[in-house]
Amino acid sequence: MLILLAWNLVRLWSTAAAVVMSVFAAALPPIAVVIANWGEDH
Repeated sequence: MLILLAWNLVRLWSTAAAVVMSVFAAALPPIAVVIANWGEDH
C-alpha cells in the first residue's frame, strides 16, 4: 500500500520522496520481525 501511494501520488511532487517511501516500505517487514522476536531467547 505504501509503495502504491508513493509511486501514484507522491511521485507527482518528488521522485526522491517516492524512492525514500519505497525503501522504507521494503525495510518495514524485516524490522517488524526483529522487534517481534526481540524478547525471545537467542
